[in-house]
Amino acid sequence: MPSFRYQAFDASGSLITGTIVAFDRPMAVRQLQDRGETPISLEVGAADDSNEAASTSSAAARSSVRAQAGGLRARGGRPTISRADLATLIRELATALEAGVPLLPSLRTVRRQAAGEKLGTILDFLIERIEAGQPLHVAAKEYGPPFDDMVVGMTKAADATGRMSEVLHQLSDLLERQVELRRELVGATVYPLVVACLIAGSIIVLITFVLPRIMAPIVAAGRTLPIPTQILLGFAQFVGSWWWAIVAASIAGVILWRKWIALYPNRMRFDGLLLRAPLFGKLLRDVAVARFTRTLGTLVAAGIPILTALRIVRDTLGNTVLMNAIDEVQEKVTTGQSLADPLEKCGHFPPLLIQIVNIGERSGRLETMLLHAAGAFDRQVNTSLKIFSKALPPVLIVIMAVIAAFVLLAILLPLLEMQSAVGG
Repeated sequence: MPSFRYQAFDASGSLITGTIVAFDRPMAVRQLQDRGETPISLEVGAADDSNEAASTSSAAARSSVRAQAGGLRARGGRPTISRADLATLIRELATALEAGVPLLPSLRTVRRQAAGEKLGTILDFLIERIEAGQPLHVAAKEYGPPFDDMVVGMTKAADATGRMSEVLHQLSDLLERQVELRRELVGATVYPLVVACLIAGSIIVLITFVLPRIMAPIVAAGRTLPIPTQILLGFAQFVGSWWWAIVAASIAGVILWRKWIALYPNRMRFDGLLLRAPLFGKLLRDVAVARFTRTLGTLVAAGIPILTALRIVRDTLGNTVLMNAIDEVQEKVTTGQSLADPLEKCGHFPPLLIQIVNIGERSGRLETMLLHAAGAFDRQVNTSLKIFSKALPPVLIVIMAVIAAFVLLAILLPLLEMQSAVGG
């Protein structure tokens, strides 16, 4: 069991120092607070002699974990897990802590129930580091993905405040909402994309295989084909002769697109076009606003400073235009301005959010107002998703219907001309 060197203020306000033995840092903080002392620093000390044998017995396990981690690094990196699995892991850990189990035994309990090699490797790494006296947020940051800045920041706040279980429950709620939102977005776009692919595939088969066979007798008879038919036959012949060039050009196009979009100015232009796109732009904006509101409220409620919270929220928006707007907001807040004013001036956030932030800052209840408003913005996202999922298929069908009508016209015109010639 590690010991911690601490500095704290006692009930009379005097600065005191000493050591305390605890399973982990949150328990050490709680023990000091229970004694009426306010800790201002807490550092890992020497291991408790009474547990030297236990530490020795776990040395082989820690060596195994280090060897495994080294092997993973040699193969190109440590394993990671999905966002949904991470939310489940944090929820289980928070539940164990809420029941009064210290952090290290809680991690061991979750490890015994872990399903899958990846999750087991992650938990073994965390257990090894915490056994050595590291805080949870330091171990998570050292491991890397799936522990991003938001997760590390929340666990750091949980460690500093001593409200580990409460903050981890908040983090799990936030991760679960992000997973749910991503699934809703995928569900709203799958059906329109399937419809578009099926219609496009049918038209391609019709042009490249059916049309040339139907037109072959007419061409052999020496008749002049209508212009729509000539266009489609030329397209079919080009695809048949140069399909390999089309494939190569497609691959090159994807590579060039990735290089082009990787440049910051180009990404800004593209993301700006996405935000201005009909239907999809409003959906992206609503999703970003809902994510911004819930994430910022959760981080501030966990005790993370507003500037740090803004930096973390910025990386969750997924749109460089909005991320650049948050950078400008950060600069203004750093100079002493309120949060509401620069949010309003950037022009990317709705008036309702500006008003909520303004009221929250004035009343000193910013995190409460944001978390209450997050539900309203989530409902707005659901409404936008329904509109998008219902409006996009008819739009795609109309576009494909126009193309299909052109193809049908190209097939019927020569047949009608030949019928007229025969009848005449």
